[in-house]
Amino acid sequence: MKTRRRLLASIHDVSPYHADRLERLVPIVERAVGPGRFAMLVVPDFHRSGSLRNHPGFARKLRAWSDAGCEMFLHGFTHLDDCTHASRSAQLKAQRLTAGEGEFLGLSHDEATRKLADGRMLLEDIIGRPVAGFIAPAWLYGTESLKAVADQGFALAEDHFRVWNPQSGEVLARGPVITYASRSTPRLVSSILWSRLATVGLSRARTVRFAVHPHDTDSPSLMHEIERALRALTSTHKPSAYADLPQPEK
Repeated sequence: MKTRRRLLASIHDVSPYHADRLERLVPIVERAVGPGRFAMLVVPDFHRSGSLRNHPGFARKLRAWSDAGCEMFLHGFTHLDDCTHASRSAQLKAQRLTAGEGEFLGLSHDEATRKLADGRMLLEDIIGRPVAGFIAPAWLYGTESLKAVADQGFALAEDHFRVWNPQSGEVLARGPVITYASRSTPRLVSSILWSRLATVGLSRARTVRFAVHPHDTDSPSLMHEIERALRALTSTHKPSAYADLPQPEK
């Protein structure tokens, strides 16, 4: 295995709302990549029903995961898209790429700035160190949100096809992310098919990103595929941190 090939594994939607699912999901990822060798994308108040402020026990778990080496990314604030999208492009993204969860797709600069600042302050107070970066819910950003992320000084961001430095605009990694959808049977089947193709097709890629969500644990077939994919990917790529990425990737 060439150490220059990196696997960036991440768990999205980390929140007390998903505490029970995370109890099942975290050990599976840890067994594959090692403790602290994955990122956690934290939502401060998931669906307005899982505020970190109201769950000190979960906050202590976040601190422990961070102390163990997990990179902590801010991942929106509520994960809910409350915007009315004016452009047809944004409407299509909101409808096709996510089920009403593209929180940062239609925000104004001021709204995005407020959510970024409030979420970052809360999360950094809990983990006792700077966040690793910001990743928008559903990997969807509007123009004003992108500007706010840069203005707020976040070191890293990512979307469906790249990881970049918002300060300089330099791209640090390219390529699609392997992730899963289980909202319907067709989406579930296509996710498993994509996963099987991608673990082969991306076996020689410099960087592979692999993202799982708490709701993935609701499907036994999906969990079986996730474990299989992680075994395949760790045989060709070294589990790594986003901070390990070379700067920039050409």
